[in-house]
Amino acid sequence: MTHPVALITGASSGIGAATALLAAERGYDVAFTYLHQQQEAEAIAEKISALGRNVMYNRVDLSKEDDILNWFAQIDKQFQNIGLLVNNAAILRQKLFRDIKADELANLFAVNVIGSFLCAREAVKRMSKPEGGRGGSIINISSVASRIGSPFEYIDYAATKGAIDSFTLGLAKEVAGEGIRVNAVRPGIINTSMHEKGGEPGRIQRVAPSVPMQRAGEPEEIAKTILWLASDEASYITGSLVDVTGGR
Repeated sequence: MTHPVALITGASSGIGAATALLAAERGYDVAFTYLHQQQEAEAIAEKISALGRNVMYNRVDLSKEDDILNWFAQIDKQFQNIGLLVNNAAILRQKLFRDIKADELANLFAVNVIGSFLCAREAVKRMSKPEGGRGGSIINISSVASRIGSPFEYIDYAATKGAIDSFTLGLAKEVAGEGIRVNAVRPGIINTSMHEKGGEPGRIQRVAPSVPMQRAGEPEEIAKTILWLASDEASYITGSLVDVTGGR
């Protein structure tokens, strides 16, 4: 019996790492990507192996289609039953819109939008029941930023997540008849290193008091939402944008 396989982009830390570990605990074999954090990726892979699950991790630059195609080629060699894709990897740079440069915009959309589109395209080909797949679930990680616009922080990042929301709604309708469900999770302020990488290490402490629940969320709370959406308990849910924001 082959285990279902979860594909997760950007899983060396934060939400991606928490999702990879929870997926393994829930019985998935796991294939995930990283870009810069090789040691962290190795540590996550070791934890997945310790849970008795098969794991594959690859360095993939999601702004490059060849990298994505190569990743899926490697997946095809090792796994058979792709049941879940989590489009998690994303980048951001905190700055005023007037200071954004064209090359930064191009890279941001290449990773956050086009990379997710291409991963979903390849997953659909393998999940589609009319094409010999077993169906599956695609979960795109959006952000509350798509709803609030993130002025004075990262309007460009918010716009990429707005694109992910629209993509989720459209793709869900297009592939519903092929046994594939497509949803998005929109986290609020989450306790990860993304804020520091984006340019403000203290952002969590600054923003958390504005959350009705008076705290930042934890990556594991997002991971639980993702795995629930992927489960049979959510079998009639597709085309949904699920906010996990502490009420923000």
